[in-house]
Amino acid sequence: MKQRLKKLRQRFKKRPRQRPQQRPDPLPWFYRWRTNLLQAPLFVLITALCGTLSLLVSLVDKKGNAQHRIAHIWAQACIWNSGSKLKVVGAENLLGRRAAVYASNHTSYMDVPVIFAAVPFQFRIMAWKALWPIPFIGWYLNRSGQLPIDTRNPRASISSMAAAAKVLRAGMPLFVFPEGGRTTDGALRPFLPGAAYLAIRAQVPLVPIALSGVFELMPIHTHHYYPVELTMSVGQPIETAGMTMHQVDELTARLRAAINTLRKPPYPLSS
Repeated sequence: MKQRLKKLRQRFKKRPRQRPQQRPDPLPWFYRWRTNLLQAPLFVLITALCGTLSLLVSLVDKKGNAQHRIAHIWAQACIWNSGSKLKVVGAENLLGRRAAVYASNHTSYMDVPVIFAAVPFQFRIMAWKALWPIPFIGWYLNRSGQLPIDTRNPRASISSMAAAAKVLRAGMPLFVFPEGGRTTDGALRPFLPGAAYLAIRAQVPLVPIALSGVFELMPIHTHHYYPVELTMSVGQPIETAGMTMHQVDELTARLRAAINTLRKPPYPLSS
């Protein structure tokens, strides 16, 4: 009799409810109102405080280490404010302060906070130039030496690539988004050859990175958070020593396949 009761209790025992990883459409009103009334104002406050502090520190911090620490704190606070948790897989593949090109899929406005929160060492990032006019964010990007890029303007893109090559020659790691813009549906877009070109030109490793969950947190064309588990997966560095510019397309294809494999879950790779 006791065993029967035990089995019945186990059978009808409530299982802990888990939020689905897939973002619902339409988003329930609770998440929209919470973003509008709490999370968005808090994001602005965190950004204003960290941005102001970073600007003040930049007057005396010539190497940029203190500015990067502030950006790291800002990014962690942004992720906390979104209600999500961040996990880093393959952190041993990060090469520290060694010059390298890190290339990631681009899924959301929140990609930049995720990268700054997950990477402990100083780096430079090539980001959409439309971020530069935004108060505090743009001021930090400009003062800390980050690189604006506009893929719609070929002449400006060439100038940005030259600046990126200069960063690598100075021994600074560089982050790029080879898709050239955010995905609209979570799938990988075709890759531009810039990441492979820079890695081969500087003869530095090319490190694939996949961001998972960030699209579900805040996809393009929305400003509302849906908290999920975020993952940054770092793949094995691809060495470029001895490669030539004739192999840029080959390396770009290898990079895209590596990033797709790292995604959680991996998706079929369409052209």
